[in-house]
Amino acid sequence: MLSIIKKSVCALFVLASFVAAYPNPGTVTGDIDGVHDPSMCVVDGTYYLYGTGIGLPIRTSTDRTAWVAAGSIFPSGAPSETDTYTGTSGTASSLWAPDCTYYEGTFYVYYAASSFGSEVSGIFLVSSTNGLTGWSDHGLVTASTTSSGYNAIDPHLIIVSGSWYLSLGSWWSGIKLFSISSSTGKPSSTSYTSLSERTADGGAEEASWIYATGGYYYLFTSFDICCDGTASTYNIRVTRSTSLTGPYVDEAGVTALNGGGTEILGTHGTIYGPGGQSLLLDGDEVVLVYHYYSATTSILGINLLTFATGWPVVY
Repeated sequence: MLSIIKKSVCALFVLASFVAAYPNPGTVTGDIDGVHDPSMCVVDGTYYLYGTGIGLPIRTSTDRTAWVAAGSIFPSGAPSETDTYTGTSGTASSLWAPDCTYYEGTFYVYYAASSFGSEVSGIFLVSSTNGLTGWSDHGLVTASTTSSGYNAIDPHLIIVSGSWYLSLGSWWSGIKLFSISSSTGKPSSTSYTSLSERTADGGAEEASWIYATGGYYYLFTSFDICCDGTASTYNIRVTRSTSLTGPYVDEAGVTALNGGGTEILGTHGTIYGPGGQSLLLDGDEVVLVYHYYSATTSILGINLLTFATGWPVVY
């Protein structure tokens, strides 16, 4: 019995040390450099990865490990409707943070058009039956202006019992939740619910993603600063609620609307500024997809999550 107890204590110590040190990204190979704000869908054994960039680049994999380039959503360049928000046009426009949902035989991808530091931003929607070609452009979904008080970027669609909702937001007054019409993919009203807001560090919080499991809704966001190579301070935080609309609290009981957020992944070793995250339920595995930085580029990171303790742990 004493031997068993010792082994158990050692196992717990190893697990605690492993978690505290943060795991490195799982083994991923191939076309993984330059990936930013990744979102993944899986259909019939093929993984589809969408990310920020010119035309919204697509990558695919058959094993979630080896990735190959597979074109882009807009091979001829950004739709002219996005020019108002990017200040550029065509193949000069980088579109941001595509969010992939595969639902009832269709790929739905929400994405953002904006420029750094601007609150003049728009969120758009496209759909496809194969996730690679034949994209139907549904146009502008919602937008923000200098008087909105929030920033309409980093969209995320969550479907609850057939009802659609879109979370969005970056800096300013934080993360918002809109009800979405499932027939149009656009807001069913102009009202919204505030989910999270941070005043520290200039309000540096964005990239919301909501995942439901075990009777809770978990709100994942990225805190601090992205896009600065090895100086990037991005890190992934989480709060949870028994209601989709909140209130969300972190593990210490601090509300998301008061800057709360339990850190689950941050800079460690040569992994700088992990963030821009999304989640995917792949069979019985919960997959955390994100980017991190080297001195020269952003890189795809993939890990698994466990909710065994009631709070997500990266491994």
